[in-house]
Amino acid sequence: MKFKKALLITGCRIYQGVFKLANYVVPYRMPEYLKGPNSIGKLPAFLKSKGLNDVLFITGTGMIRRGQADPMLKAMDEENIRYTVLGFDHPDPTCDDVEEGWRLFKEKGCKVIVAMGGGSRIDCAKGVAAKSVHPNKKITQLQGILKVHKEVPPFVAIPTTAGTGSETTIAAVITDSETHHKASINDPCLIPKYAVLDPILTVGLPPNTTATTGMDALCHAVEAYTNHTYNTKLENRLAKEAVNLIYHNILKVYHDGNDVEARQKMQLGAFYAGRAFTRGSVGYVHAIGHTLGGLYGMPHGLAMSILLPKVMRRFGSKAHKRLADLADVCGIEGSSSEEKANAFIDWIEAANREMGLPDKVDVIEDKDVEQIITWAMKEANPLYPVPQIWDREDFRSFIESIRA
Repeated sequence: MKFKKALLITGCRIYQGVFKLANYVVPYRMPEYLKGPNSIGKLPAFLKSKGLNDVLFITGTGMIRRGQADPMLKAMDEENIRYTVLGFDHPDPTCDDVEEGWRLFKEKGCKVIVAMGGGSRIDCAKGVAAKSVHPNKKITQLQGILKVHKEVPPFVAIPTTAGTGSETTIAAVITDSETHHKASINDPCLIPKYAVLDPILTVGLPPNTTATTGMDALCHAVEAYTNHTYNTKLENRLAKEAVNLIYHNILKVYHDGNDVEARQKMQLGAFYAGRAFTRGSVGYVHAIGHTLGGLYGMPHGLAMSILLPKVMRRFGSKAHKRLADLADVCGIEGSSSEEKANAFIDWIEAANREMGLPDKVDVIEDKDVEQIITWAMKEANPLYPVPQIWDREDFRSFIESIRA
């Protein structure tokens, strides 16, 4: 067993070393972005200045019903920009949603994609963008790494939560409509060309959604920084800036959702964290969390909030130095790297409690444990450069430790 695990670790680290070198030729970039209160109303003029028209607008039906998109759609009418609206109301995009989006995109002669919503709406739009350049492939055939590899239509992301960072990432998580398995399409061509960070869109979020999406953003930054293998100085800096912004603002926006300045800082934190993990990668928190979302419909941010501190503690000394760096960024004190790291994890757990988030997962069924392990390992090993490589027994032990 020890030999088998040693072989797993060696294989993963060799793969990651090669992937690190390959990353230097990948065209990572930051989207050009508008920011500030009511900036969505400025998007149509911005599109017109770029010579863009014929928009497929993907959003949630609730946002349409609440009128959140009205300022932008009114401005599109004023700028004579043609648009078609696709709305869906379930939390996670499926292959069927992407196929419907692609059908509308083609049928209406669209040339631009605008997505407004949380990560699910933006991920759906990325799926449509990928499908538009591979019309004869199923979405499941595009899931994986660098399988799109073509220039997609101009794409604008408008996040309505400060969490997923989808507005700056290469990834689109799509759920298979038949198996309910979540998997990612990962390709730099899916990074949105433009983004709009309008804090007013997040003001009406319920406190629980503010909490879980904020913890999702924190998880992106923490996993990217503790991974560190693929990072350049840019990703390390952005991850630290994201942690600093989230540390100082997440409880502010939880207790006072109308604090627009704090809302804007949370959006920037999510944006920076998204760019950091786009190259730096996520880790076992996400690998396990994706299985919980796919099997049980657990909201992604909720899974992240529960798993983040527990995975970081399980890494032990392998993560202490990097977590201590993040503690320093936040002004959290300690006499050693271990003390600082544990104090930083303590803060995550304390913030979760203050925001009323659980510390255990109560949905895992015995019959699903082996499937969870298989899916998590398939997603994470060998790609994710986590501080400590886990085998099946490590995953099994961890899963048992988080069950309510």
